[in-house]
Amino acid sequence: AGLLLLLLWVRHRGLEAVLVHHRWVFVCLFLLPLSILFDVYYQLRAWAVWRLHSAPRQHAQRVRHIQAQVREWKNEGSKRYMCTGRPGWLTVSLRVGKYKKIHKNIMINLMDVLDVDSERQVVRVEPLVTMGQLTAHLNPMGWTIPVVPELDDLTVGGLIMGTGIESSSHIYGLFQHTCVAYELVLADGSLVRCSPTENSDLFYAVPWSCGTLGFLVAAEIKMIPAKKYVKIHYEPVRGLRNICEKFTEESKKKENSFVEGLVYSLDEAVIMTGVLTDEAEQSKINRIGNYYKPWFFKHVEKYLKADRTGVEYIPARHYYHRHTRSIFWELQDIIPFGNNPVFRYLFGWMVPPKISLLKLTQGEAIRKLYEQHHVVQDMLVPMKSLEKSIQTFHVDLNVYPLWLCPFILPNNPGMVHPKGDEAELYVDIGAYGEPKTKQFEARASMRQMEKFVRSVHGFQMLYADCYMTREEFWDMFDGSLYHKLREQMNCKDAFPEVYDKICKAARH
Repeated sequence: AGLLLLLLWVRHRGLEAVLVHHRWVFVCLFLLPLSILFDVYYQLRAWAVWRLHSAPRQHAQRVRHIQAQVREWKNEGSKRYMCTGRPGWLTVSLRVGKYKKIHKNIMINLMDVLDVDSERQVVRVEPLVTMGQLTAHLNPMGWTIPVVPELDDLTVGGLIMGTGIESSSHIYGLFQHTCVAYELVLADGSLVRCSPTENSDLFYAVPWSCGTLGFLVAAEIKMIPAKKYVKIHYEPVRGLRNICEKFTEESKKKENSFVEGLVYSLDEAVIMTGVLTDEAEQSKINRIGNYYKPWFFKHVEKYLKADRTGVEYIPARHYYHRHTRSIFWELQDIIPFGNNPVFRYLFGWMVPPKISLLKLTQGEAIRKLYEQHHVVQDMLVPMKSLEKSIQTFHVDLNVYPLWLCPFILPNNPGMVHPKGDEAELYVDIGAYGEPKTKQFEARASMRQMEKFVRSVHGFQMLYADCYMTREEFWDMFDGSLYHKLREQMNCKDAFPEVYDKICKAARH
């Protein structure tokens, strides 16, 4: 009877109106159960592959299949660009690229952990391995990777071809800086391995290239010993200058395993520092990853409201994926009552819905609404520009909380490096949510932000909507090595330029 009433109500309101204004109905009834099924399938599959040790055997065969597809494209006369055949909705980026429909789709079914080499302290993985899958695989063996980007569904390939960051990046750099080798199938169908010592130009050009130099088929990532807990210290800070000074000071300390800031208003933040440890005070253990626990950003906010510092011990894997359940704070816009204790205890185990399923079912009306009234952006700026940057974010967007994540940017060749010759401390400012500025207009406001980021020699993460012109884009990023390699490796007929693949102005 309840279902019948619901269907009548949907019919009365119209499906599109329900999907736009009462999206939680659809998400709770359909997407949450579907997401569970998705997860169970992938977990069983990963377990079976590992038990049967079939991944390494099948890897070579799958790579040969990719090479055969590329050669077939050549024999057909190389008429269209190539791209991976993975559907656009399966990616975690909110952008839906149109290029999949017009380019030659190369099927790449590579989603397994290939080898854990404890002697070299390196794990070799295929590009579709997710962060959730990798930590679940390595932690029981006593290992982890130095930079574990936040959301479970982020893939190794996406984090290399785009970028990835975590609160340990002030020590290790971006995700790409923890990789020691890549294997790619190039436009001529050949398979190459590149590292800092072999094919080094290609090794440094691959990150941020968004699949426009070749198809990634494997990556080798450094491993570090895992510990059981993160001892985390919460400190509320008031006043923008104090926030920036405290955050910079903590980010410079190598003894902090993790540094993160959540900015709740222009002059209120909580700065968190964490240290990996195997020992914990039992009374202070907080398993924040349990489904019935409050969302992490809400838990952190309590320290600000009570104006007190605090110390907790969080199980390491819970810490690594601490923002996953609430998709940072995006889920509050989709399920407004999601952090309510009743909802958490009854249905929290089903959360979060898969981002890919949210994308698949959002429809054009919601996509347009999101584009105009919602922002999901990460801007990487030098730490010395942090105060000016937060003020700019406040004026142009006024979205809170803001996520602050520090990282060291080494002076390597490639698209992204500091202005000087030395490694420099940068910070990722993440803005996710509904802008509260009166004058917000997606294109104009974001172009304003992009201009500011270019002026301080910062970078925009390429998963998000980008409104720059081609000249502005190559003013932000260093294209010298990238363009040289595209010329050398005959990529121009095989893959679109990275700008054409990701930018709004390119009208893809």
